[in-house]
Amino acid sequence: MSGPDSALPEWCYAHGEPLVQGLIKQTPSDFQVTERLDFELSSDGEHDFLWVEKEETNTHWVASGLAEHAGVPLRDVGYAGLKDRHAVTQQWFSVRRPSGAGTDWSEFSLPKVQILKTTRHQKKLKRGAHAANQFRLAIRGNELGSDELIRKLELIRSQGVPNYFGPQRFGRAAGNLDLAKRMFAGKRLSRDKRSIALSAARSWIFNEILSARVASDTWNKPLAGDTMNLDGTNSVFVPDQIDAEIIQRMDSMDIHATGAMWGEGNSTSSGDVSELESAVAARFADLVQGLENARVKQSRRSLRLVVRDLDWDLGESAIWLQFSLAPGCFATSVLREIIRDA
Repeated sequence: MSGPDSALPEWCYAHGEPLVQGLIKQTPSDFQVTERLDFELSSDGEHDFLWVEKEETNTHWVASGLAEHAGVPLRDVGYAGLKDRHAVTQQWFSVRRPSGAGTDWSEFSLPKVQILKTTRHQKKLKRGAHAANQFRLAIRGNELGSDELIRKLELIRSQGVPNYFGPQRFGRAAGNLDLAKRMFAGKRLSRDKRSIALSAARSWIFNEILSARVASDTWNKPLAGDTMNLDGTNSVFVPDQIDAEIIQRMDSMDIHATGAMWGEGNSTSSGDVSELESAVAARFADLVQGLENARVKQSRRSLRLVVRDLDWDLGESAIWLQFSLAPGCFATSVLREIIRDA
């Protein structure tokens, strides 16, 4: 998408460049996100669990407000993931109870933040501990009933999209990547800023690897040396060979090829995949060396993003999309295949 993120390259499209123009986030309610946990809450324990709706606010700011109200350190507040600031979102927070009596949440007040429900659980909410994010969002424009747009949506429903990290990972004008380069050159950063910088550097290299696989039409096809991800899990495995079974499982989206999340340690990829990833990484030697010096461990990420439960409703001046994404995946990576900014 263009605009404040224009410093980002135009990584390759899987289903052809979008021809339809449209606008998103014209109002906060045009972009709605609902979190779904991957476990049942116990209704007892030392942590208050709060079902919170926020509008035009970031997750960390809400967490800070909850900590202040409860009189606990920020580290005692948990949440499963960061949600878009320019949206209406619903997500869970956990807050350690400072005493047996707990906290009176009826007195909590933050602008554009509302606690919808409270319960309790035995453990703090950890990052990534949600099953999915459900999206309902509007694209506004004048060409939204076109055959081109409907064709794209049908392709995405059946084939998914490249699992790019979205522009929010890199910050305005890729500022988080510049931060990483300054850190690798010797600038000292706070713990939070350091984490942001390292994530941006790893995500940049991954997106470049993925774009190369999209350009060669192998992002959704197995290559010799691939490490595979089992759909819906963090499990990976290296197949003995690329045979008919592996091809069939990829075609049915049961498994996906993966790309390197760069860091120290030996890669599980080999052959053609190792050559491709090494050639891409060599273009970013400063990022590679910085990540290895920071002792970040190498891992793998699926190249393909399955867009579950995708449906749409065409109105007079907007099309409303509904879909569900796994944790760590970006709605902007779906939208970039569909529309260009008007």
